[in-house]
Amino acid sequence: YEDGRNLVTLAMNGWADADPAWWLNLQARPDTVVELPDGPRAVRGRAAEGDERDRLWARWAEFSDKYSGWAALRSGKTAIVVLEPRTAAGVTA
Repeated sequence: YEDGRNLVTLAMNGWADADPAWWLNLQARPDTVVELPDGPRAVRGRAAEGDERDRLWARWAEFSDKYSGWAALRSGKTAIVVLEPRTAAGVTA
């Protein structure tokens, strides 16, 4: 979902314990481009932490009350990934 200018997603692998490969790759190289219906967007990915994570997790509950139950299937917290706009050659932020 959108949170101001940022995009927000969950790093989940079918709610299994292992983090998805895309999240591992993004942690290693946080600058990337996402494809959206209105075109590509250059972003920098990071994990939300602290109060920001709590606020963003609460937004997921607005989409479905099942997220907390699904997240409980994992032994650790599910990373909430924030994709912040950036500029890149040939791509608008």
